[in-house]
Amino acid sequence: MTRALLATLALAAASGCATVSGPPNPKDPWEGYNRSMFEVNDTADKYVLKPIAQGYDKVTPGFVQQGVSNFFDNIQDLSTGLNNMLQGKFASGAGDLGRLVVNSTIGILGLWDVATPMGLEKHNEDFGQTLGWWGVPSGPYFIIPLFGPSTARDAPSRYVDPSFAYNRHIGDVASRNSLYGLDIVRTRAGLLKAEKVLDEAALDKYSFTRDAWLQRRRNMVFDGRPPKDPDDE
Repeated sequence: MTRALLATLALAAASGCATVSGPPNPKDPWEGYNRSMFEVNDTADKYVLKPIAQGYDKVTPGFVQQGVSNFFDNIQDLSTGLNNMLQGKFASGAGDLGRLVVNSTIGILGLWDVATPMGLEKHNEDFGQTLGWWGVPSGPYFIIPLFGPSTARDAPSRYVDPSFAYNRHIGDVASRNSLYGLDIVRTRAGLLKAEKVLDEAALDKYSFTRDAWLQRRRNMVFDGRPPKDPDDE
């Protein structure tokens, strides 16, 4: 699971709609594969990741969970800042990198978010959004094994972002895997309440998730002001 899924579920909750199967979606030509992988991911989540996340949520104090989330969000600010710069949004990029410096020092490695009260707004940018900003089409919808929704453009782009590759620079394998595992578990724990929206509102969980994710992703690429999509006509 990813942070994107949490926001996708929030978007779905706001829309208050239920999705049913319909005509083939032109944005999802690989639907046969995607549905199969969706089921694989859902099964792995049900029997492995979700129980671990529930245990983490139950035994970990709230302030510790917040500190862990702040730590990983601080790493993400590096990726966001660089991608804002690549998109020509220099003021936002400078603010993101400023957040990184402030939270890494005063906030003690990002455990405390002291940048937000100082007026340094947090953004969310990645290399897939940068490519989209410069006109690279998203390509077909694509479910990444064990990770979830993406597209042909965004799936390989994630390997470029520092926020995804941070742990490659940790020499000790046990420490690297532990840090990566903690990131996954804390992200999944954040979905425990929001996932009820998906279970209660969707007649077809797959298409519900796909449509909400693609809509949100398009909004992210264009900073909430997407041009009219010809495929929606």
